[in-house]
Amino acid sequence: MAWKDIPGQASLVFDVALLDLHNPKDGISIENKVVPENCERRSQSGDFLRYHYNGTLLDGTFFDSSYSRNRTFDTYIGQGYVIAGMDEGLLGVCIGEKRRIVVPPHLGYGEEGRGNIPGSAVLVFDIHVIDFHNPSDSISITSHYKPPDCSVLSKKGDYLKYHYNASLLDGTLLDSTWNLGKTYNIVLGSGQVVLGMDMGLREMCVGEKRTVIIPPHLGYGEAGVDGEVPGSAVLVFDIELLELVAGLPEGYMFVWNGEVSANLFEEIDKDGDGEVLLEEFSEYIHAQVASGKGKLAPGFDAEMIVKNMFTNQDRNGDGKVTAEEFKLKDQEAKHDEL
Repeated sequence: MAWKDIPGQASLVFDVALLDLHNPKDGISIENKVVPENCERRSQSGDFLRYHYNGTLLDGTFFDSSYSRNRTFDTYIGQGYVIAGMDEGLLGVCIGEKRRIVVPPHLGYGEEGRGNIPGSAVLVFDIHVIDFHNPSDSISITSHYKPPDCSVLSKKGDYLKYHYNASLLDGTLLDSTWNLGKTYNIVLGSGQVVLGMDMGLREMCVGEKRTVIIPPHLGYGEAGVDGEVPGSAVLVFDIELLELVAGLPEGYMFVWNGEVSANLFEEIDKDGDGEVLLEEFSEYIHAQVASGKGKLAPGFDAEMIVKNMFTNQDRNGDGKVTAEEFKLKDQEAKHDEL
């Protein structure tokens, strides 16, 4: 109906549905739904936060949800990466907190709107904070139990056997060696686990139980592990160290446990032909280890170590070692062989 069709002096009746209203002076409003009792830390500007959300208009009309995509929304907060209202509303949250954030349009998508969000719309976000961290964070270690004798502590090069439960900060279980019924075995400091885990296993004694919290930049990073670890996730490892085999001094893969024979080459060269083949070399080294006179670095492939030792001694690469080629570690510091 056009206005010209309205008779003069007519009384008009309008049926109005109020969708929302706001004042240009309005700020955001926050309603805390669930706040964990144990909140050791609240988010601050510069933190990287992972959260789920449902987005609606004030009348309940749905416009977006991270749950429907089955993945969290991940962002730095307080630095302008999201709309101003959310940037403010995500500050001061706890891990696990659920809150409602109501955002007026001038702190949201303004007069123009965006996609299926009308212009000048007041927005309602129901959020659930999964975790957050700061790029400056290091690992966090909490020791729950230490045996009475806790004098021998793990260090770089040691061979460790341990159990762990791996989970997210919200308690979601990712992996467990207890469930698999076997320990996880590594050489500490050799790059066999993520850096945060390597750090978290240092200075630990057999029998000790501890919890290690690892931020993503010391864990699996922004990419995560497809189908296993979400990107940018903070990880929680509950660890029990079961066995520790002391490693060798840094730079060594084999050491003698006593005095080295003055006639070492002759002892290795059993047939006395002045040449040592790999088979002779390997047999001799393994015999020294078996008798306790020598020790190979624990946790590595013994045959590979011996082969590398032999290759280092075989300086001209002809498959045999002569007395002229043969040198001990302290005679040539570039090599790790003997």
